[in-house]
Amino acid sequence: MRQLLLAVGEPLLEPVAGSLDARVRGVGIFDPDDDLGSYPGEVVLVVGARGREAVRSVRAAARAGAVAAVVKPDSRLDDVRAAAEDSGIALLTVGPNMRWDQLQTLLREVLDAAAAATSDTDGGDLFALAQTVAVLTGGSVTIEDAGNRVLAYSRSDDEIDELRRLSILGWEGPEQYLSLLREWGVYQRLRSSEEVVRVEERPELGIRRRLAVGIRAGTQHLGTIWVQEGAQPFAERAESALLGAARLAAVRLLRRRSPSVRPREDLVAGLLEGRISADLVAGQLGLDPAAPAVVLAVAPREVERDRPAHELHQLEATNIVSVHATSFRRTALVGTLGSRVYAVLPEVRTSPVPLGRQVVAALHRAGLRAQAGLGSAVPTLAEVVTSRSEADRVLDAMARTPDRDLATIADLRGEILLDETLTLIEANPQLRDPAVAALVAHDADHGTELVPSLLAYLDALGDVRAAANGLHIHPNTLRHRIRRAVAVGGLHLDDPRERLFCHLQLLLVTR
Repeated sequence: MRQLLLAVGEPLLEPVAGSLDARVRGVGIFDPDDDLGSYPGEVVLVVGARGREAVRSVRAAARAGAVAAVVKPDSRLDDVRAAAEDSGIALLTVGPNMRWDQLQTLLREVLDAAAAATSDTDGGDLFALAQTVAVLTGGSVTIEDAGNRVLAYSRSDDEIDELRRLSILGWEGPEQYLSLLREWGVYQRLRSSEEVVRVEERPELGIRRRLAVGIRAGTQHLGTIWVQEGAQPFAERAESALLGAARLAAVRLLRRRSPSVRPREDLVAGLLEGRISADLVAGQLGLDPAAPAVVLAVAPREVERDRPAHELHQLEATNIVSVHATSFRRTALVGTLGSRVYAVLPEVRTSPVPLGRQVVAALHRAGLRAQAGLGSAVPTLAEVVTSRSEADRVLDAMARTPDRDLATIADLRGEILLDETLTLIEANPQLRDPAVAALVAHDADHGTELVPSLLAYLDALGDVRAAANGLHIHPNTLRHRIRRAVAVGGLHLDDPRERLFCHLQLLLVTR
């Protein structure tokens, strides 16, 4: 219940009695003129009841299993509150001008989005997208359809202006302001291009500065995203984030119209894993299967132990990656596998490294710690699996360097090759060198430091003075240790192959 109220936010619903910790399973309509139904775990909207009738309805809803009742306040609200407290049910009030059908639609939208997020089948909830855009732009966000009806909005700690308040309460912008926007040519620009439109503040109307962008699918106008400036100016890259969000919102609005179409996220995951052919993905999503592509992979630095919190953070991370990736390339595809988020960037003509930096910085501003890895460009969409594998290997290597936020396969190719070589040796005990095992045992039995001394010597390519400086010992001390290591292990450091093999074994036992 508490999460539901946070998602809906002020000024729509206000709790006045009862616990907000109950689990909400649905939304129901309770009309005193109808037969009493069953409402297990539901929030019940008490329609057409006032005064004593509302008291009876709240008690009846509680007996029918409801966890909360929503009423419109009147002079008998104290009696209704007492009835709710006696019945063990939460009581919420809604503004007198709010239509019950609109409220029911909103609550179901939020609950459906939460169910989708926890089932990992669809991260495409418009409320989550609105919240992500609010984080990236530093403003308060509203997403509207082509008829100026509000579909979703962000929660905001900033003071909202009269336009935003009326839009949320009435589920559409007030006609007086809509007329001004038409007069200023704002709607014409939003419907005819992809540009981000700036609307200056109107203090005389109590309206703050805004950014807006049209949501388009080809030449078809699907809606608009509005961002109201708060106490602080818009973020530096607010317009770029807004453009990416509009492209993402277009996909989600089109999917609402065609729910039978295979979910985009399933197609992307199948492409990344090699389960679904690139031709099928390209055909359904309007891509060129022969175009080159690069994969950007993003991983949390530490996985949440609490599963609901982890899923919430992954949904937020997916939205942030999606907004930036679609701003970088309109045709970008974003999906998740496990705890990692992947962006497939087709037809990349410029380096995606700046995109990776933007994504990591945006996640950091949102309080999410993450690292990003880039695979190499592959010639066709069918070879995306290779780029994804490389991006994964980059992230695996970066996990040992938590202070590094971004790397490419080119940056870490040597480290990745070494790591895979050591993993191969570790998995095959017959490849282990007994000479190195003898050195490890000698150090353990005698308290010596032959292993780290020999490793430092080999790392320095035989430069005794450099290795000794790194160990903070005298060069003669290091020379003595090397002679002792050679004697204990029976090493042949004059043979380059033996020396290389010894070096690898030492790296394995010390990693």
